[in-house]
Amino acid sequence: MLYFLGGLGDEFIVFNLFRYLTFRSGSAVMTALAIAFFLGPRLITWLRQQQPGGQPIRDDGPKQHFTKAGTPTMGGFLILLATTVSVLLWADLSNGYVWAVLLVTIGFGAVGFADDFLKLTKRNPKGLPARTKLLCQIAVALVAALWMTYLTRAPLDSSLAIPFFKGALINLGWFFPVFSMFVMIGASNAVNLTDGLDGLAIVPVMIAAGCFALIAYLVGNSVFANYLQLNYVPGTGELAVFCGALIGAGLGFLWYNAPPAMVFMGDTGSLAIGGALGGIAVATKHELVLAIVGGLFVLETVSVMVQIASFKLTGKRVFRMAPLHHHFEQKGWAEPTIVIRFWIIASVLALIGLSTLKLR
Repeated sequence: MLYFLGGLGDEFIVFNLFRYLTFRSGSAVMTALAIAFFLGPRLITWLRQQQPGGQPIRDDGPKQHFTKAGTPTMGGFLILLATTVSVLLWADLSNGYVWAVLLVTIGFGAVGFADDFLKLTKRNPKGLPARTKLLCQIAVALVAALWMTYLTRAPLDSSLAIPFFKGALINLGWFFPVFSMFVMIGASNAVNLTDGLDGLAIVPVMIAAGCFALIAYLVGNSVFANYLQLNYVPGTGELAVFCGALIGAGLGFLWYNAPPAMVFMGDTGSLAIGGALGGIAVATKHELVLAIVGGLFVLETVSVMVQIASFKLTGKRVFRMAPLHHHFEQKGWAEPTIVIRFWIIASVLALIGLSTLKLR
């Protein structure tokens, strides 16, 4: 919205700032952070009033989690609100990629909200039936995937870019929107699985958002894209503003989610922000790089898949408990130790992911 004030730059030089992507991205960070700080205490107080028993605790989960009983959930609504408002204020609203990623974010957030609501009203940790949740995600992600395919010029509209190899594209044809849909759903559920300890998911999400803010800025700029031999995707630079808003909202949420958490993210937040990262990766043609930058989420997801497959095939479990962070809890690691070490892993993987921009 404020982007259009840049049109006044010819008459009032100060308005030229609104034309600069870097200024608007930084402003999006601060705006989302301010919104989260202002609304956070009010939202948490309201959630406590509406959720006398707090988030239901799994009976088969780590015993130490029962000490968190009574903590309200659905705090991810704070991230969703702060991100959305900040994006609407600072992004170029004529940009289709911005609206496509917003669709995924808000759509997946709505699915998560329904899941959290059922968990609270029925006092059942399972929430929304898995099939229903997946079908809703497919519907939202497929629409967004087709939209972004329409926005992207050929041959990138149906091609998968391979990191570390300049100009390497695999044409997936009609299957590309389906592949994009799986990227968004996979990222969404991977973040959801990681969100099991105070502060564990939100920091790696912010790290990944920071990486993709840089990627979006470079890919959306023809000069930088050509210099680095990246695939130039016009219009995707505007997603740097989206990433900035996500970082600011994440910082504000972390203030209240830091151990011991005053509020949990819930599926409302984890599904939304995971879907947002997936959507940004698809738009910038860096789907495979997301698997590296968000490698921590991949590890958590793989640990669940391995655990289920092993138990069904052999009757034995590979991990003491899945996802992976619960395994280390069962081994006696303190929660802050797990969280900080996982943050370190996320940072290292992010650096490896960023190296793909130059190592070609």
